[in-house]
Amino acid sequence: MARLSGVLLNVVLFLLLAGPACPAQSAGEAPKKAAPVAGKSKAAAKSKPAAEKTATAAKPDEKTAPLTADVIHRIQTEIRTHYNVPQQMTISLGDPKPGNVPGYDDLVVTLLGGSKPSNHDFLISKDRKTLAHLDKYDVSQDLMSKLDLKGRPVRGNPEAKVMIVNFDDFQCPFCSRMHSTLFANVFKEYGDRVKIVYKDYPLVEIHPWAMHAAIDGNCLGEQNGPAYWEFADYVHANQKQVAGKSRAEAFANLDNLTKEQAQKYQLDQEKLQACVQKQDETAVRESMSEADKLGIDSTPTMFINGEKFTGAVPEDQLRAVLDRAIADSGQAATAPANAKK
Repeated sequence: MARLSGVLLNVVLFLLLAGPACPAQSAGEAPKKAAPVAGKSKAAAKSKPAAEKTATAAKPDEKTAPLTADVIHRIQTEIRTHYNVPQQMTISLGDPKPGNVPGYDDLVVTLLGGSKPSNHDFLISKDRKTLAHLDKYDVSQDLMSKLDLKGRPVRGNPEAKVMIVNFDDFQCPFCSRMHSTLFANVFKEYGDRVKIVYKDYPLVEIHPWAMHAAIDGNCLGEQNGPAYWEFADYVHANQKQVAGKSRAEAFANLDNLTKEQAQKYQLDQEKLQACVQKQDETAVRESMSEADKLGIDSTPTMFINGEKFTGAVPEDQLRAVLDRAIADSGQAATAPANAKK
């Protein structure tokens, strides 16, 4: 369920502005711009391998031709058409800057009209005939190591080599489907060989009680992991009942459910009620910001040992992915005798 605050430009695509079509191109993490080296002789420059010359960044003082009004119009039209940018959003272009790719300048495209502006990096050819959009991926470290999982409740085997991290929205119907697929059958077979952590990503623009549910769940999770997971199971399975007939009724239902879980697991009631009443969004907002930085714009979005899956993954596909991840980790390929039921 896509976040409405911006338009995702995640397709690696060359857009034709004039002349013949250009082939699609993708890129990994771009190297950091190197500072220009002064004092190099012509002979030294000639001694550089051809590949190194190609990768050399443009000099900072290199002049770039400004975009004409006609080119600006064509760029805006192409972006709006190819990426289905809503008419109510404004497309703004920055000034072209020297870049790392030979024959192209860097161009920042800004989309205005959502809850906040969003900037997207493009390339514009020196002859101003071709626009390119390249996705960049940071492969300098394992993706899972970038996730802040401190204090998050863990379900499954805490020592398992296969980790599932799911960015979840308690009010999202697709999240409900994914939760059911994950825990109704799959977890019974794989529970001893995986560990599962949920991160918060409530789509607050369209889900009025999702933030409240995330906070209440976290209030439980701070004291007791099983209480958090039982809360998550119930809310995902009973979204319509939780929603009630108004936002106020949904809030009351969530708070009552939280209180019931606290009583069942004999939690510190005073501490829990203080947490619920405060409704501090800080931790949830931090999780949402983390998701945005990872390029997440919809729920559910799941990472299995760093591999990203968007939407409600079908059970057969999920099993295939887990089998591969378990095999790659060196664990047994078949379910152990004490698999969770």
